[in-house]
Amino acid sequence: MDAQGRGQADGIDPADQWVLDPKTGNYELRLNPAGPAAAGSPLPPAAKPGVPRPGAAKPGTPAKPTVPEQRGSGRRGGRADAKAAAAAPAGGRRKPRPKASKKKKALAWTGGTLGFVLVGGSLGAYLLYQHLNNNIAKVDVGVKNDAVPDGPVNILVIGTDKRSGKGNTGYGDDGSVGHADTTLLFHVSEDRSNATVVSIPRDMIVDIPQCPVKEGGTTKQIPGSHNVRFNESLGQEDRDPGCTWRTVEQITGLKVSHFMMADFNAVKQLSSAVGGVEVCLAKDINDPKSHLKLSKGRHEIEGEDALAFVRTRHSVGFESDLDRIKLQQQFLSSMIRKMKSGDTLSDPKKLYDLGNAATKSLTVDTGIGSISKLTSLGRELSKVNLKNITFTTLPVLDNPADGKVHKTVILDKAKAEPLLEMVRQDVSLTEVKQKEKAAKEEKDAKQQALLKGPRAEPAAVRVKVFNGSGRMGAAQETVTWLQNTKGMVRTGNGGNAPAKKVARTTLEFAPNQADQARRLADVLGLSADALKQGTANAAPTAEMTLTLGQDFKGAGTPVNAPKAPAKAPEGIQKIEADDDNICAK
Repeated sequence: MDAQGRGQADGIDPADQWVLDPKTGNYELRLNPAGPAAAGSPLPPAAKPGVPRPGAAKPGTPAKPTVPEQRGSGRRGGRADAKAAAAAPAGGRRKPRPKASKKKKALAWTGGTLGFVLVGGSLGAYLLYQHLNNNIAKVDVGVKNDAVPDGPVNILVIGTDKRSGKGNTGYGDDGSVGHADTTLLFHVSEDRSNATVVSIPRDMIVDIPQCPVKEGGTTKQIPGSHNVRFNESLGQEDRDPGCTWRTVEQITGLKVSHFMMADFNAVKQLSSAVGGVEVCLAKDINDPKSHLKLSKGRHEIEGEDALAFVRTRHSVGFESDLDRIKLQQQFLSSMIRKMKSGDTLSDPKKLYDLGNAATKSLTVDTGIGSISKLTSLGRELSKVNLKNITFTTLPVLDNPADGKVHKTVILDKAKAEPLLEMVRQDVSLTEVKQKEKAAKEEKDAKQQALLKGPRAEPAAVRVKVFNGSGRMGAAQETVTWLQNTKGMVRTGNGGNAPAKKVARTTLEFAPNQADQARRLADVLGLSADALKQGTANAAPTAEMTLTLGQDFKGAGTPVNAPKAPAKAPEGIQKIEADDDNICAK
């Protein structure tokens, strides 16, 4: 009878009658659960072929009863059953499984927990990603742009005077539509070695160009304005950040990559997220208009105090917006130092609070309208060393049209143009090490040497033109112009450049094409640093490679501007981000 599952012959499973003797390592048959062993009879070993097993019935004698097969015998589970049977005491009853040691329990618990944490962590990361993603407010400004563009990066940072949000209605004009109250252009050099942050005064008189604004799936054109305050580039006439974007490009000659717009709450939330921002005052300040009340010396401020600090102007300097800009630059420099410090980067809570506050309080363009894109941009910007970040203000003069009451300012072109040319050409405003400076000068001298020498005849110039400017038809426009007006008949259209968009126009050529390169450089107005000479000579009929960059302004217009000055003009206001000894006066 099969006693397992169907009757249990006398309550005993025959498989349990075979028990492993731990002393001998052999199985014993115990037929009498109450008595001693029938036991002591080891399980007979397997017989060799042709040799009877010990104890096997001799021919002609009755066979002994067949012992039931072990449960699971011949299956993977058989070993486990056998081990369980081996633990049973004499008499055939199963011995309770020994309790796992504390060490084994710990390992089992840790393994299970680790699995849970891995799954939970992935889920948590996904939920965090989605949470932060959903925080981000985006505006489509009608510009197609990559999160991390090739070449320099120009981030337009706009602080609005909109009073929306908890606790902000008590600050002055609580009905403001949100003008461009604070505007900075954060320029990061192509090699990511330095950055220059240019503040643009809100009361500077400018021309605001016509700009498209998207509303509910439709686009309307907002007319431009002549001789108005810069801050009207946002909010006024329903203008969006794209209008400020286009105004800044027109003023500076720099191509904006992205914008980030913040309101009053952003200052409060970001300053609290990093655990406070250190500022310094050279005197006591009590400004009822901004609500700032701080004593002379150093303070770590956040929340309402931080907002009051960046808004105050009636208690510092000449009580002008230009003096307030200096306070804002001091505050932002200190915040950057705090964000890049080990105290923030090694603190998961601060990092979460910072990410949460930033995504909740910032509005950005669609080019960086997701966490993944913002992260990519952030990684790129973090390459800049803190000591090579400089804050400056666009030079201005009192507006003569105001008479004796100075309410607005105008651009000081004599100082602004050299400064902006330095930014356009990635010349840092920070002091560089003498070794680095010498190396750069040596490189510049070698580049300049490429322009010295004979020029080929126009008809001998062979070049393929590629379009990396982002402007449709730029390559063919250039080819047509070179052939028809400059006699360079061996010019061809190479189509789009592999990278599609590149920052600067370059000309690549072989050493034996240098005379052709010089001729083409003269015609196009290319500077020495646009020339890229290879090491091996080219075949006689080989073509040079001209790649038009985003600095291309049109066929016939010199591509590269004159060489930027090595130093900023005298009297330019600037603050270096790693200088923690600045105190507002």
